[in-house]
Amino acid sequence: MADTANYFKTLQAAIQKAYGREAKHVESVPIQETFQGKVVWQGVVEVFDLVEHSLAKRAYAWGLALRDTGNEVRIVTILGMSPVDSPRKAVQVSILADAKSQ
Repeated sequence: MADTANYFKTLQAAIQKAYGREAKHVESVPIQETFQGKVVWQGVVEVFDLVEHSLAKRAYAWGLALRDTGNEVRIVTILGMSPVDSPRKAVQVSILADAKSQ
């Protein structure tokens, strides 16, 4: 359970750094995203309420293990603003952003 608490703290810190607001964990949502019948992303999205953010009430975050580096983890944070209104949409936006950057 200590690892889970540290994981949430790491995600909260990333959200605070990215959006300048405190975040409170709300729930964990398992997501499996498929494209043309193949799984393109599978994991758990952590949902956070943002404290007094002027544009959004929620943020979504998760850690991705980097394949080439062993133990390194990339933290992904997505602000809950249109069109992102759910954990699934956050994953879809992240996948699209990654595809555009490659």
